[in-house]
Amino acid sequence: MTKRIVAFRRLKPHHLEQLRNHFHVDYFDTLEGPDDPAFREALRNAHGLLGASLPITPELLDDAPHLEAISSISVGVDNYPVEELTRRNILLCHTPDVLTETTADTGFLLIMASARRAVELANMVKQGQWTSGIGESHFGTDVHGKTLGMVGFGRIGQAIARRGALGFGMSVLYTHASRKPALEAELGATHCEFEALLEQADFVCVNVPLTAETTGLMDAAVFKRMKSSAILINIARGKVVDEEALIEALSSGEIHAAGLDVFAQEPLPGDSPLTRMDNVVTLPHIGSATHETREAMAQRAIDNVIDALEGRRPPSPYNDVTPRG
Repeated sequence: MTKRIVAFRRLKPHHLEQLRNHFHVDYFDTLEGPDDPAFREALRNAHGLLGASLPITPELLDDAPHLEAISSISVGVDNYPVEELTRRNILLCHTPDVLTETTADTGFLLIMASARRAVELANMVKQGQWTSGIGESHFGTDVHGKTLGMVGFGRIGQAIARRGALGFGMSVLYTHASRKPALEAELGATHCEFEALLEQADFVCVNVPLTAETTGLMDAAVFKRMKSSAILINIARGKVVDEEALIEALSSGEIHAAGLDVFAQEPLPGDSPLTRMDNVVTLPHIGSATHETREAMAQRAIDNVIDALEGRRPPSPYNDVTPRG
């Protein structure tokens, strides 16, 4: 019997061909949402799902009685009910490693752009407003030699810290992570309590996964503990930050600036105050958005689902479920 998979993310022709060499593929390249009747019908016979950015609920799983594996084209798994999948013996796979360096590039881009006011000043030039020498009112702040505070210190956080410590001579603090003696030796990094990091860091970079514990982690009390000269960087998930509290902190001068690639609601609504604030750099969730990395992510997801549905251990399983084959 040829197994069936539902793919709900735009794929390149060679990726689709690879999948079709192994499975019957129901392909939804422009899926609007989970209530699409054709999508729900395809779920009823699906052994595998491959895609991203679609919340998978227990209700959807009820419509997929044959489901064996889900392969997400992402490193984050906050769109999936992991415990429920494990209970139902459904293997969840994701794509760590292949996007680490690219996403770290994005994180450091936000550090540089927000510190040196790159977007604001570039727009000034494009709008013909550069009519005299740059004075103090347009000065930014240095990055080299400053203190980089990492809230979360997984693969991506470590890669950002390497850029800061080894490339810019930054002191690195980290919290919300277990001790990592080898990295402390390599980077001169220091493990500390959250409050101590907030009080000392010039850049507070958020890298934690979105969980019940981290939702709203960066709230009004946190911003009050940060330096008034500090810059917040968020490349994790938007809901880790209390956006209303952040807007208030930025408006009042409680913190200096922010660089954001993720938001509580995406796409970011055009009427959000964040879109009108000169001290905020906003990016449209581009952490892994390069040709090379998205190709690698899609390929990893495809390798995951092929191995899982053919009974082999896939390269990047997330939960503890044995492939059925």
